[in-house]
Amino acid sequence: MARGIPKDPELAEQEPDRRSSGTMEDKRNIQIIEWEHLDKKKFYVFGVAMTMMIRVSVYPFTLIRTRLQVQKGRSLYHGTFDAFVKILRADGVTGLYRGFLVNTFTLISGQCYVTTYELTRKFVSDYSQSNTVKSLVAGGSASLVAQSITVPIDVVSQHLMMQRKGEKMGRFQVHGNLEGQGLIAFGQTKDIIRQILRADGLRGFYRGYVASLLTYIPNSAVWWPFYHFYAEKLSYLCPQECPHIVFQAISGPLAAATASILTNPMDVIRTRVQVEGKSSIILTFRQLMAEEGPWGLMKGLSARIISATPSTIVIVVGYESLKKLSLRPELVDSRHW
Repeated sequence: MARGIPKDPELAEQEPDRRSSGTMEDKRNIQIIEWEHLDKKKFYVFGVAMTMMIRVSVYPFTLIRTRLQVQKGRSLYHGTFDAFVKILRADGVTGLYRGFLVNTFTLISGQCYVTTYELTRKFVSDYSQSNTVKSLVAGGSASLVAQSITVPIDVVSQHLMMQRKGEKMGRFQVHGNLEGQGLIAFGQTKDIIRQILRADGLRGFYRGYVASLLTYIPNSAVWWPFYHFYAEKLSYLCPQECPHIVFQAISGPLAAATASILTNPMDVIRTRVQVEGKSSIILTFRQLMAEEGPWGLMKGLSARIISATPSTIVIVVGYESLKKLSLRPELVDSRHW
């Protein structure tokens, strides 16, 4: 990702013809900041800050998506908006952020994702200049590394997301107050960790690991090729005076929505395996199909797309600014934007 949005080789071959217009060159021939050009300290500091802002804005929809995927039929909520209103009424704003403190540890996996993506992309470029190949291999590899760190955090945070006043939703129920404030929030986390250890031992923190890999590796691998596909098509549809960043910002959410639709069935199964303590992906799939039919595989999709949209816009639009801020000082004067 530190390369921003790499160009497709096919587009690169067409650039000499485009440059004759002048406008196209100014708007779309963007200089790429390579991994080795970055001040890594600045890059990671600014990157963590940006990721944290994204997490704060989309976390409520992540929580809603998890609850929608776990509930049986429409026993509690009738959709994303209905869930949002009911959680807000029952638990207030803090109810939408249950498990958030634990979930922030996934910032570590986010930085590992970025690093792995860039290093893998650089390695693959020695063997292939195909943008699709580099995107698929780098995106999948980055997701593999990130999920190995993220799954234990997800397992704990998802059980915390299931905590609500009244009816039990997940396998475990924390004891005592559910206000989720101050030390109580850490008390809930410790309580959940103890219950996971008692029930499943250490391997309980990696419950659903295979399902997570089957969800997020394809999601990451297909996002990049679809992103480039949409960006290329929009570059031909947009007027020449349209800034490059505009169709980048549109392509990001389109790619995220496409990837979400393709991988949501496995995401539903992953969530149920982790929250309900199931041991088999196949049996979980069969049970879901028997109880709710094919539409059960699309549960939480709208909440997932809603949560992905702002993050992809910020990543696409904000990442270039992040890289410019992180450029090594001695290279600043040599770059023209």
